[in-house]
Amino acid sequence: MKHFVFRLLKMIIGLMLFALGVVCTIKANIGYAPWDVFHVGLANTFGFSIGLASIITGLTIGIIVMLLGEKIGLGLVSNMILVGIFIDLLLFIDLIQTPENLIVSILMLITGLFIISIGTCFYIGSALGAGPRDSLMVALKRRIKIPVGVCRSIIELLATVVGWTLGGMVGIGTVISVIGIGFCIQITFKILRFDVTSIKHESLFDTLKSLKNG
Repeated sequence: MKHFVFRLLKMIIGLMLFALGVVCTIKANIGYAPWDVFHVGLANTFGFSIGLASIITGLTIGIIVMLLGEKIGLGLVSNMILVGIFIDLLLFIDLIQTPENLIVSILMLITGLFIISIGTCFYIGSALGAGPRDSLMVALKRRIKIPVGVCRSIIELLATVVGWTLGGMVGIGTVISVIGIGFCIQITFKILRFDVTSIKHESLFDTLKSLKNG
C-alpha cells in the first residue's frame, strides 16, 4: 500500500506540474502552445472553460488510444480530469502574471515547456498509465518507430492547425512550442535517464486488483 501511495503522489505531483507548465505557456501571451490553441479554440467555440475543453479533449483521445491497444490506467483517467481542474484553478487564482517584456514572455513559455516535460516524466514514471496525449505519443512511437520527440511534435502540429481553425490564438509562442516541445521532452528524458517505452503501465483493472490483494 505504501508503494502505491508513493506512486499515486508521484502521479498527482506530475499532473500539477503539467498544469503549471500549461498555465505558464498561456500566460506568456505570445501565442498558445499547440494543445492550448486547440483547447482555447474549442472553449471559445462552445463556451467552455479551458479546463473543461481539456477534459473533453482528453476523453476523446483516451478512446482513440484504447482502440490503438494501449492500456487504460488510473493515470490516463486522472490526467483527463485533474489537469483540466488544475488549469482552471491556477487561472482563477491568477498568481502567474503576463510579462510586459517579449524576452521574458519567451523565457516564461520555454520554462513552461520544460515544466510540462518534467511533469510528464513524473506521472508516466508512476506506471499508473500515461495521460491520453502521452499515450497517443507512445502508441505512435511503438507503431511507426520514430523518436518520441518527433512523435510529440507531429501531434502538436496537428492540434495547432485544428485549434487555429477554431479560433485559438497562434503566434510566435506557438511556433516555439511546436518546435520546442519535442526537444524539451527529449532533453528532459535524457537528463533524467527516463525511457518512456520501458515503463510497464498498469491497467485500471490491474491497479484495482493489486489494491484488493493488499
